Amino acid sequence: MNTELKNAVLATDLKAQYDACAKKLLGYKDILARILIEAVEEFRGMSPEEVKPLIEDDIHIGKIPIDPGLTNKVVGVDENGKEIIGMNTVNEEVNAGYILFDIIFYVHLKEGRSKIIINVEAQRKEPTEYDILNRAIFYVSREISSQKNREFVNSNYNDIKKVYSIWICMNMSENSMNHIRLQNDTIIGNQNWRGREDLINIVMIGLTKEVSPRGEKHELHRLLGALLSETLREEEKLNILKNEYHIPMEKSIEEDVKVMCNLSEGIYEKGIEEGISKIVQSGLRKGLTCEFIADKFDIPIETVKQIAEEMPCTM
Repeated sequence: MNTELKNAVLATDLKAQYDACAKKLLGYKDILARILIEAVEEFRGMSPEEVKPLIEDDIHIGKIPIDPGLTNKVVGVDENGKEIIGMNTVNEEVNAGYILFDIIFYVHLKEGRSKIIINVEAQRKEPTEYDILNRAIFYVSREISSQKNREFVNSNYNDIKKVYSIWICMNMSENSMNHIRLQNDTIIGNQNWRGREDLINIVMIGLTKEVSPRGEKHELHRLLGALLSETLREEEKLNILKNEYHIPMEKSIEEDVKVMCNLSEGIYEKGIEEGISKIVQSGLRKGLTCEFIADKFDIPIETVKQIAEEMPCTM
């Protein structure tokens, strides 16, 4: 395998592992509670200690298919012989080809037994091949439609649960947060159509590459920026989580932070390797000697010769 292709494969694998680790870290209740306080109006003004117990334990991370017909499954039969429908978890070893929710869970409301469905999605950067808001609309629509036979049956549409799809997009040009929802514009008359306009909610959170300074109004951006940073060292991340946000440093979260830092370092190093490989291959294609490239760009001659040996033959 030539150097350029090998680096691409290794970098892709590292990024996949980084993405999986990011979802796992975001899936901790201590983190989710703080996201809910900032992003979901029902929890604004509450403390993390109040919100955390309201989050159900069954937090699904990368296991629930989005595709129609795959989100739900029969999980049992009640005392009347009726099927009980639950979320369909997909075995991680055979989920290739499925589109999966990053994180999806139920959270109860403080005032009673009602609950809402929350989906959290993490993106390392804003995609260029499609508009991210269009994808968010698809996801939140599936959160609604997949409730059929699980949260409501037949025509009992008043039993539909309120849903949120919260998107955290890293490496943006500025910190931002937008709440997108249904809007009722009266065009003719004063008819009051019964129903809930608050069922569908999308929250888009943009994070810059640099971690927000301490003391800014919106502390969630500093928390998420530190948690997902590809440049902060392990000690810096843990210090922010522990001393600024008072998140209990259980062994599991400490280990996941360490894994993420190691993966970030690996991605950075692979990026440097890819850059060196491109420089060397470009120089060789222009007819430059290995010795000239090594001297000109301060690259070890052994590295240049190895890349030259692994270059595909173009003759």
